[in-house]
Amino acid sequence: MVSSRQVRILAHPRTEVRGFRKRYAKKNMKRNIKSNLYVITHCESCYNKRGIFTGRIDSVLTKEGHIHARLLAKKLEKIQIDLAYTSPLKRARQTLKHILKYHPDTKVIVDKRIIERDYGDLSGKSKEKYKKENPELYPVYHRSYKTSPPGGESMIEVEKRVLSFIEAVIEKMKRENINVLIVAHSNSVRPIIRYFESLTPEQMMKMEDTRHRIFRYEIRN
Repeated sequence: MVSSRQVRILAHPRTEVRGFRKRYAKKNMKRNIKSNLYVITHCESCYNKRGIFTGRIDSVLTKEGHIHARLLAKKLEKIQIDLAYTSPLKRARQTLKHILKYHPDTKVIVDKRIIERDYGDLSGKSKEKYKKENPELYPVYHRSYKTSPPGGESMIEVEKRVLSFIEAVIEKMKRENINVLIVAHSNSVRPIIRYFESLTPEQMMKMEDTRHRIFRYEIRN
């Protein structure tokens, strides 16, 4: 079983959000079939540990990251996982690899829509150093919803591609009645949590580290 401390549970997705749910509401009113969606962020990477803007840089897990990935895997050991989605970056795939040791038959799909936010010109730079040198710009580029770093993505742009992904996943889950695991990044997990939990953009951007936690959502037909 997954510890309740590690899981954020929602009885069912918001029926009022993203119009496609309305199309299914009446059709599926009398059905009581449900699937589970599990969402996790990759464990600590080398650049995470060093406090560097990572973005699309393909940083790998640290030793501690592998340890935490094994702990997450153990928590999911008894859970049925029919399909897993992962970002193409190594830190997400390495985290998933530990989980798949308990789920060798699970199908895996690599999807670029859940890749980490592109930090553009900030990628590879020290967060602490940039903050000291640019105290006014740092919070704007680091946690702004609308503003993108030079050459990078805004969170609105990230959210757009992530919502396209999550809506397709939910439709597939309803159609096939399957349990799904998503392994992504802090900035691609945030829009998923906002989608299910009715967060404002401000609340979403205030969310800190989502690592080492398992978010679970029930998807009802």
